[in-house]
This record gives sequence, C-alpha cells and structure tokens, in this order.
Amino acid sequence: MIRRLHHAACITLLAGFLATGCGPTDERVRVDMYTSLGTVELAIDTIAAPITGQNFLRYVREGFYDGGIVHRVVRMDNQPRDSVFIEVIQALSDTARNAEVFDPIQLERTSQTGLSHVDGAISMARTVGGPNSAVSSFFICIGDQPELDFGGRRNPDGQGFAAFGQVLTGMEIIRQIQQMEADGQYLNTPYPIDSVRVRN
Repeated sequence: MIRRLHHAACITLLAGFLATGCGPTDERVRVDMYTSLGTVELAIDTIAAPITGQNFLRYVREGFYDGGIVHRVVRMDNQPRDSVFIEVIQALSDTARNAEVFDPIQLERTSQTGLSHVDGAISMARTVGGPNSAVSSFFICIGDQPELDFGGRRNPDGQGFAAFGQVLTGMEIIRQIQQMEADGQYLNTPYPIDSVRVRN
C-alpha cells in the first residue's frame, strides 16, 4: 500500500512539473537541412546563444541557405600549415545573395553560453575581421573540438567560435561530405544544400 501511494505521489509530482513548465524540456528550434544524401536535423539553441541562434534562423527563414553549398572540409590529412588540428565541414549561404547579407554579429563566447564544440556542434565561422565578424557561414564539428572553444588554440586570439546548436540526426551525411574529394581543404565540386527549413 505504501509503495502504491509513493508511486502515485511521484506521478502527481511529475505531472505538476510538466504542467508548470518546470520539468525537463527541450526548447531548441528544430531545423532541417535538405541535401541529395538525405536530411540533417539540427537543434538551434536560442536560449543559451540568443544572438547567434536568432541570426542563423533569420537567414534560414529568409531563404539564404537555399542553394547554399558546403565548400570546405577540414580533416586530419589536409592541414599541413596548422599546429592545432580540427575536423569540420563549412558551409556558405547562397553566394548569389552575398550583397544582401546582414551585418556581422557579436561573438557569443562558449565561456558565456556554456555550449561546447562537441561532435555534431554547429557554430558560426569567423572572418579575418576579428571576433565580431560572423555573418552567415557556419560549420559543423566532426568529433569533439575543444580547441574551437573560448581559450582554445585554433584561433590565435583565443576567443574561439560561437557554438549555437547540435546535429540531432544525419551525422553520417556530414561525415560522408567531409570525405569527398578536395583540393586541400576546398571541395573539388562544392556540395549543394537544397534548402534549409524551420520545422513546423
């Protein structure tokens, strides 16, 4: 009898948590990236990384990644000039719309967001313009890449990159793209992104 009451109380407590929004929930925004190899499902964290996450979603909603490309693949065999090795693939929005891109965003450091460049993390690429230079180009980590976090050694300034989400399904597609034929780090034939959509 005591066990039954204890079980019932647990169920009631759990129901209360869920009803009030205090239970374990996932508020990340789901995004599907469609390719000829299949669909990559992403979860975008606009809570931990609001500036970066909303920036990416703005590009998604306005169709900038439709007709985009994966142009760069970084793997262990094509980093002859680097002392700190990483593994990622990097994508661009539709280059025909370069004149329409939005202003660069402020870097949300991993020391602030609590996010890390783990296997499948999606993050914003930076330009030579410094920490606050990310626009629309993004990359996806293959394997854990702590040297891309704040304090990491991949970028000489130590500021790292802004992780803002995670691949939920489709990492086998990401790994397949990474192994495509490349001249150095750049694909011989850029791999097309058909479209990217926020899941309803």
